[in-house]
Amino acid sequence: LEDPALERHFKGHKDAVTCADFNPNCKQLATGSADKSLMIWNLATKARALRFVGHQDIITGVQFSPFGDLVATCSKDRTVRLWTPCLKGESAVFKAHTATVRSVCFSHDGQRLVTASDDKSVKVWSVHRQRFIYSLNQHTNWVRCARFSPDGRIIASCGDDRTVRLWDTSTRQCINCLTEYTGSATFVDFNANGTCIASSGDDSSLKIWDLRTNKLIQHYQVHSAGINCFSFHPSNNYLISASSDSTVKILDLLEGRLIYTLHGHKGSVLTVAFSRAGELFASGGADGQVLMWRTNFDTKSYQDVLRQHSRRSSPDPPPHLTDIHPRGPHLHLPQPSTIEVEEYDEEEEERGQTYPLQVLSGYPVALDTTLQHIVQQLDILTQTVAVLEERLTLTEDKLKDCLVHQSQVLKDVRASEERGRRERGRKNASPARFT
Repeated sequence: LEDPALERHFKGHKDAVTCADFNPNCKQLATGSADKSLMIWNLATKARALRFVGHQDIITGVQFSPFGDLVATCSKDRTVRLWTPCLKGESAVFKAHTATVRSVCFSHDGQRLVTASDDKSVKVWSVHRQRFIYSLNQHTNWVRCARFSPDGRIIASCGDDRTVRLWDTSTRQCINCLTEYTGSATFVDFNANGTCIASSGDDSSLKIWDLRTNKLIQHYQVHSAGINCFSFHPSNNYLISASSDSTVKILDLLEGRLIYTLHGHKGSVLTVAFSRAGELFASGGADGQVLMWRTNFDTKSYQDVLRQHSRRSSPDPPPHLTDIHPRGPHLHLPQPSTIEVEEYDEEEEERGQTYPLQVLSGYPVALDTTLQHIVQQLDILTQTVAVLEERLTLTEDKLKDCLVHQSQVLKDVRASEERGRRERGRKNASPARFT
């Protein structure tokens, strides 16, 4: 097996490269930078790169949609943008956070976005409606990262409150809180099949938990400074990490050991990402460089492996949501005894015949209209809640400022009173008389 080789060196950013992600079609690489620009690099030789400008501050996160037709970015300017990665470079803006947005992630079906922010919240958005849906608000400090599980049922988040939290997306409740860090938890992500999560910290540690047993199964301390980002290989056999110690490290998760250390960057390495098939990985850092490496240490074609895995009749099951809950045993819901299977005719499919979608609920049309009206009202309510949340956050900040100011005024008043007492004491003092 060969060592990883430097395949390409992309130059174009004028400041630190903070985030990177490969297009699922493996033909493009997106990077965000402290120079406030998004770059789309075409991996074909001599193909032109595209620069997108719109954010007013540092871009902190980037991700392609599952189908590669959209790119989401987040920024220190408190906004999230959805870009069409073409020459026009059109974008839609999402606004509901009241502080820096640190990360952005698509759900597996591309219908939702999850964002993490310094306003201590995790927020979920509708991509097509371009609307805020709901917030997750139990973090007590800045939230550094939030990620959907591969099946979209769980959100993992981590932050400066030294916790990693797992959320059930259906109930919107926190179902587990991991408190294993002595410092900030900087990054969190799921492995390819959603059975494990890894999280890193500014204490240079990287930990992996098995969600099915709710146990810490691996703990690595291979960097000499904080870990800023990491990425699972699609096979789940390897993991790459980027650190402020200027190195990229590659871990063999099957053998539980460090196998490579790469020294291509000058200064902190801020981001690293495997391509969807795993044959390439990219790194970016404070030196403004974007380096693309070839994964020569694993010769399997995981695009084929994943395709075969998806066709298996019984692929590895994701964890049951209540298995993740830290409290006590639970009873699984009984499974239905019969399953109805709708058959389709391959010849009809080949002839290109299409049929209108039929609603098999048996409900009258009037009820359907009522339900649509309820959905519209819920949309209005969610928007109202978003506005109220923003106003509450602003009010909280103003109240804190007022309390600080009031405390300072009280200190000044007490100091003034103390000086006045001393002055009066000196004036009332008289020389002793002797008789």
